[in-house]
Amino acid sequence: MRFLLTFPIILLLNLFLSSTVDAQRTNALDPFTGLDTAFARVLKDWHAAGFAVAVVRKDKVIYAKGFGFRDWQKKLPVTPQTLFAIGSCTKAFTASLLGILQDQHLLDIDKPVRDYLPELRFYNNTMDNTITLRDMMTHRTGLTRYDYAWYLFSDTRDSILRKIRYMEPTATLREKWQYNNFMFLAQGMVAAKLTGKSWENNISEKIFQPLGMTTSSFSIKDLQASADASLGYDVKKDSLIHLLDYHDVDPIAPAGSINSNVLDMSAWLTTWINGGKFHGKQILPAGYISDATSAQMAMGGGLPSKEDPSIYFATYGLGWMLSSYRGHYRVEHGGNIDGFSASTCFFPTDSIGIVVLTNQNNSTVTSIVRNLLTDRLLHLEYKDWNTYIRSLVKSGNAEAKAAQAAKVDESGSVHPLSHALSAYTGVYSNPAYGAFELKIIHDSLLAFFPHRTWYLKPWNYDVFQAFDGVPRDGYDTAGGVGLKVKFNMDVLGNIDALAMDLEYNKTTTFTRQPSVKHLDSLALTKYTGEYQLGPQMIVTVYIKEGKTLILSVPGQTDYVLVPSDEGKFSISGLNGFIEQFNTDEQGKVTEILSIQPNGTFKGKKIK
Repeated sequence: MRFLLTFPIILLLNLFLSSTVDAQRTNALDPFTGLDTAFARVLKDWHAAGFAVAVVRKDKVIYAKGFGFRDWQKKLPVTPQTLFAIGSCTKAFTASLLGILQDQHLLDIDKPVRDYLPELRFYNNTMDNTITLRDMMTHRTGLTRYDYAWYLFSDTRDSILRKIRYMEPTATLREKWQYNNFMFLAQGMVAAKLTGKSWENNISEKIFQPLGMTTSSFSIKDLQASADASLGYDVKKDSLIHLLDYHDVDPIAPAGSINSNVLDMSAWLTTWINGGKFHGKQILPAGYISDATSAQMAMGGGLPSKEDPSIYFATYGLGWMLSSYRGHYRVEHGGNIDGFSASTCFFPTDSIGIVVLTNQNNSTVTSIVRNLLTDRLLHLEYKDWNTYIRSLVKSGNAEAKAAQAAKVDESGSVHPLSHALSAYTGVYSNPAYGAFELKIIHDSLLAFFPHRTWYLKPWNYDVFQAFDGVPRDGYDTAGGVGLKVKFNMDVLGNIDALAMDLEYNKTTTFTRQPSVKHLDSLALTKYTGEYQLGPQMIVTVYIKEGKTLILSVPGQTDYVLVPSDEGKFSISGLNGFIEQFNTDEQGKVTEILSIQPNGTFKGKKIK
């Protein structure tokens, strides 16, 4: 009886174990089973419009699929052919171009970059004489990001290159890893100068064409021309999928302007997995592949975290980030630009590559999808990356809100401004960044950058809070750009500068030039004449060449007066000097006030 009872139990147990083993074998043979459900959950939990993913094993694409929508409003689906902006995944292409040129003996990445691009100047002569292309390729020049200098102040590549000389280092050469997009712009310009061809033509001829990357492109204009291009999105109020404008990356293109799809990027990964070869042809030098995927610079210190003890070491190669992922050597780089995120990675010793492209701004979707796939492909123990990363983000948001609530006076302006709002207007400039203008529009102070506008909301005394905006959406005062703008005064109490923390642990100052008011000769005539400033001092104000007001002081040079406000003029080239003309009830000028750092001097109009 016991045998009869036991036999069915053993039989059922054997059948269960057999079916479990068969399921494991099925997953081992087909690691993509059930992914549609898992990825649908990722889309839903993260409020993402869509993404595409592809997997390469050795020299074959074994998986490629799109999820969600490339156009959320029209419900146009993402396909493996859908184009996305890949952001900083572009950097590996630019660095590889230099690797090709070195293999052709056109350059040496360990020689000072000034040997190839003498117009590139750094903050001091020591940097000029010692910074090499390898230093630039590995983010160890001592310069921090300075990203606002290109993101807000779009300009030509030559003019952006000239800004580098004003960028003050925050570390010595090779002391620490500090990400810097400008160094990859400069690499692209080195290649252009040595070959006589643009960075775009070089990448197209030496990489895209040999790899058959026929749909990849370099500009927003090219992206918009595609019939299968994705739009970019963000998440508003924690759950609303919100359309973003494309951001033109052309001025700093070698650092992040490529648009591609997962099929084209699969060809790129195949080349890296196979030592630089694609379909048996050597595209990238084998020596460069080894160099680029070997540690060149430590990205930071510290032991593995308690949460992820199997993910450890973080170093940078040449355009790639290197780490150990659960005991496997991983080469990876992410990319982010307005409305898009990307991750390109491969495991050299496992001959596996994964690319994930999404149309969500600053997204965690790429990391979650990449890790879920990696665990399946490498037969690693299951980990619910979606839930785990959600918990991290939720915890981080809670900490940020708690820190915000703990701050004093965050509810709004508790002290009035020290000046009328018009006193803050003018053009503000910094040589490492550029110039922008503050204007009053409908009783609001707005900052006008070449391609963006900020609303500056009074917060406390002469400190304003900045809120980013676009014409279509206006200004989201619930978000902001995370910046406080502090205005500074000169010894006379006039606003002469503003300061913002645009870099980590570093305040940047922009000097003010009052807004220039254009006055014709007739409007200037009322200020002309002679003024008695003292018993022995008579100054003359006259118009030169019919358009410029001049202050002539005996025994000194003539000074150019620049209109800044009604009856007020600044002296060109002299900070802190204001000439103010006062009028009577009939509007006739009766006196001049010469406001200087050492005092204010009154002069009666005598002629």
